[in-house]
Amino acid sequence: MEAITRVPAAARSRLRSRFGSAADAWCDSVPALVEQLSGRWGLTPVEAAGGGTSRVFRCLPRGSDESRGEAWLKLTPDREVARQEALALTAWSDTSAVVGLLATELSRGALLLRPVRPGVPATYGHWNEPEVSRLLAALRASSPPDSPAPQVPELTERVSFVFDLAARRLGTAPVPGPITSALLDQARRAALRLASTGPRVLVHGDLHPGNVLTGPANGRLVAIDPRPSIGDPDFDVIDWALEGRTCEAELRARIASFAALVPGLDADRVAAWCRALAPLVALPLLRTQPEHDHTRFLVELATG
Repeated sequence: MEAITRVPAAARSRLRSRFGSAADAWCDSVPALVEQLSGRWGLTPVEAAGGGTSRVFRCLPRGSDESRGEAWLKLTPDREVARQEALALTAWSDTSAVVGLLATELSRGALLLRPVRPGVPATYGHWNEPEVSRLLAALRASSPPDSPAPQVPELTERVSFVFDLAARRLGTAPVPGPITSALLDQARRAALRLASTGPRVLVHGDLHPGNVLTGPANGRLVAIDPRPSIGDPDFDVIDWALEGRTCEAELRARIASFAALVPGLDADRVAAWCRALAPLVALPLLRTQPEHDHTRFLVELATG
């Protein structure tokens, strides 16, 4: 089991980038933590994965105990991240559009999640606007106004956080071109104006294609990994509207398609959100795909 639960070097690097040097001690503690929690819940880890904020382990029932079934054990060094995710998943527990929460150990940053099958990330497949629209509509319909405020932050806090993170990364690893600290500050002000107005419901906060899986109900999409806040649900449309777009006309056409299918979606606000967040979406692509038409359009949108 230790070979599965040991945090590899690449994952350590991502966690260190997000949480600082304290992440190393946490990574060292993960094998023992997984052993304790999987024993408590009668599970055996058989596969490991994870992103920049967590490690996740696919677990099977231990021995002949089939009472719980397969589950995913998710661990994060930030207990507040775990607490807020648990709040959001609980608030959305009446919809199959969000992954189910089975159990928690929040004092240890642990969540036990229901499996999503087939569970292919939208990043690796072909999603279409009607499928995504059903997901966006389901999240809105299952988000009572201001719930679960004040236990999760305002959207303004989420916006400030993502801009702080981008500014820090830009400061340590500058990219050539017009995405500068001054431009980020300008975009931050525009995003904060949007975040402080509009509807007030539970927002996923990190709803990009990598955090959406194909589910069992006729392939319908299921959201995972929320970074929740209270504010404008049009924030959750940004990544889907921008994905693969190479010109303003394409962006407007996709937004119009979403607006026709998602009750309450404000096309003008989504367009404004896309313009405000374009520098953040462009930054990593400028490092990896600077000549791509999509990257060029994001830069144009950010600077126009």
